[in-house]
Amino acid sequence: MTTIDWPGLSGNIHAWAKELGFSAVGITGLNLPEHQQRLENWLAKGYHGEMAYMANHGDMRSRPEKLHPGTLTLISLRLNYLEPEPNPEQILASDTHAYISRYAMGRDYHKVIRARLKKLVARMEETVTPMGFDLSARVVTDSAPLLEKAVAEQAGLGWIGKNTLLLNEKAGSWFFLAEVLTNLPLPETHDPQVNRCGSCSACLDICPTDAFVAPYELDARRCISYLTIEHRGSIPVELRASMGNRVFGCDDCQMVCPWNRYAEHNQEDDFKPRNGLASAELMELLQWTEEEFLQRTEGSAIRRTGYTGWLRNLAVGIGNSTVQENTHQVLMSAKGQSDLVDEHIDWALRQLESR
Repeated sequence: MTTIDWPGLSGNIHAWAKELGFSAVGITGLNLPEHQQRLENWLAKGYHGEMAYMANHGDMRSRPEKLHPGTLTLISLRLNYLEPEPNPEQILASDTHAYISRYAMGRDYHKVIRARLKKLVARMEETVTPMGFDLSARVVTDSAPLLEKAVAEQAGLGWIGKNTLLLNEKAGSWFFLAEVLTNLPLPETHDPQVNRCGSCSACLDICPTDAFVAPYELDARRCISYLTIEHRGSIPVELRASMGNRVFGCDDCQMVCPWNRYAEHNQEDDFKPRNGLASAELMELLQWTEEEFLQRTEGSAIRRTGYTGWLRNLAVGIGNSTVQENTHQVLMSAKGQSDLVDEHIDWALRQLESR
């Protein structure tokens, strides 16, 4: 086997990743025991709610070599998604418009990133195979039991902030994370970012539903992202009014983070808003038929909530909105889809009538 210049290959991987649109790359080893203990403590408190999958797989999330046998190093990558317009705060300020988390307005990031990771692995394979090295690799983007933020932190891409997101002092947090698990013995990145949250508590204070029980600790059962996407049942009545017009996800703790003044804007056409979702009105979206929902969210992360969850979330948003001339009529016409949807529509009608 030809001797391989591993540091040189690492440099090439950085360059190839940048060519593919990734904004940053880091490389790390497999040692994540501290983060495994944090996960187990979080699960023991029940903060994962209905996300039973978070409790599966034992310690695999912190043991990448179990997820992909033969793994020696992990390549961690970052890809920006924030669109410059419309400003998220403008949509939140209008209670007649639907707020959709900025990451979900374009094409499903899983598909976009996975395709690029495969291209990166292909470049790696083309390089090492002629040298007699049998490459083994697995690509991941929020699609396997792996502590992605911990990996990224260890790879030098940022630090895990008080809002439990990965923060970067030069790029904020409006980005996706992705990984390549590989048997390449690449040199690790030795440039970790220091946690710079300091005494700031902006993200903790802004949370509409008080989902942060402490700095760095999120009770997902109160998080609007969880409630509107992962949760399948009735949204707790005591949390509905606090949800405002947020119908798919929530970005409040990112919007107020001081480090996001350095956030880099999206350069990818795939992540640009589709079907007017960047500034759509609640009433308009509630009138989508299931067929329209499936058509207009094709290839979108919004599909995850399902049509029933979509109507449920919109009903809550309308219940928190300004009464319009045809509000009652539109709400009533959406009834009959399911008991779950009807319950939230009835709540919305009571809310509007009480004003």
